[in-house]
Amino acid sequence: MARPVWTQTIRFRLAATYSLVLFALAALVLVAVYTVVKESVDAAPLNPITVQKVKEVGGELVLRDGEQFQAADLASVQQAVNHKALELLRDVSVVALGGLLVVSFGVGWWLAGRVLRPVQRVTATAREIGATDLSRRIALDGPHDELRDLADTVDDMLARLDRAFAAQRQMIDDASHELRNPLAIIQINLDAVLARDDVDAEERRRAATVTARATQRMGSLIEDLLAAARRAAPAFTDADVDIAHVADEAADAFALLADSDGLRVERRLTPGLEVIGDAEALRRAVDNLLSNAVRVSPPGEGIVLAGGRLGGWAWLAVRDRGPGIAPEHQERVFDRFWRGPDATRGRDRGTGLGLAIVRQVLESHGGTVAIHSAPGAGATFVLWLPLRDGTPERSPRPPALDPLVAPVPG
Repeated sequence: MARPVWTQTIRFRLAATYSLVLFALAALVLVAVYTVVKESVDAAPLNPITVQKVKEVGGELVLRDGEQFQAADLASVQQAVNHKALELLRDVSVVALGGLLVVSFGVGWWLAGRVLRPVQRVTATAREIGATDLSRRIALDGPHDELRDLADTVDDMLARLDRAFAAQRQMIDDASHELRNPLAIIQINLDAVLARDDVDAEERRRAATVTARATQRMGSLIEDLLAAARRAAPAFTDADVDIAHVADEAADAFALLADSDGLRVERRLTPGLEVIGDAEALRRAVDNLLSNAVRVSPPGEGIVLAGGRLGGWAWLAVRDRGPGIAPEHQERVFDRFWRGPDATRGRDRGTGLGLAIVRQVLESHGGTVAIHSAPGAGATFVLWLPLRDGTPERSPRPPALDPLVAPVPG
């Protein structure tokens, strides 16, 4: 047979625990008092003797028929009185303990209800909160006790979840918007080529080129989305990584592309820049910086890829000779899908995710990414990472200087 629902609540358990604890303490006290009193007094049941009356007949004592009575000495009477008092004390204690059990359970039920009232408020608010509306807050008032701390912690968690869901929705909306344009281009070109019979080879080649470019753009966007999601997952095992070697490999991969655009990559890498991290994620960050530099740099210019160490920090810098970034836009360039007013000047608009992934990768490694730029003067992106050797003199924050403008010892 199932127990009633109310007997399975925390309130019932608290009330029962309070009642039983109080009952046990009171029982111990009464038992102790009864034991002390019993040992302190001489108590025994009354054991009277029968006394028969006599009369003198002819000089002899003769028992009187039917005339007798009970008698006891004074000590026996006192013992009997003590015995009765102990029995009365025992009976009254049992009744008092029974009443105390009932009353204490009622008081415990009332107290538990008052104590758990904030928890009921938290529960009610949580039930009203849906996955699509996390704007509700508990906002518990009253003293700063453990329950107030619990409510404030839940409010903070809801605020973080609200921001995370908002960022996720924004990312989905932006990704949908970015994918819609190349899909529309592909659809228009395919319809234009397949729906007409008079399309010549040149038009087919043009349509194929446009479709291939749109497909490549979609592929780049999907790769960036996967990279962002993959780095956010907790499935990575960090290891010792020489970021100078990682940067050198990335430069090799972009050398051919840079040459085809009339660019040159100048390397100034200090070997042995070992950090603890994920090599693939760091390689992706350097790839994104080099990709941006190749895209915005005019033909004939040079791209600088340099690395060194300073104050317990390893740094990698990528400098381009592009249009530069205005000061008011330098923080926003790391936002997902953000593009500045000059975003369409390059040979490829990019996906708008590259620099966001760079910042995500660096922050997950305990580092930061800095930008030094001015309109018309190009831009320098500097990756700062804590060195593996844990240099004691490492500053809590990386230097704010541009190592390519103010050279530092390697």
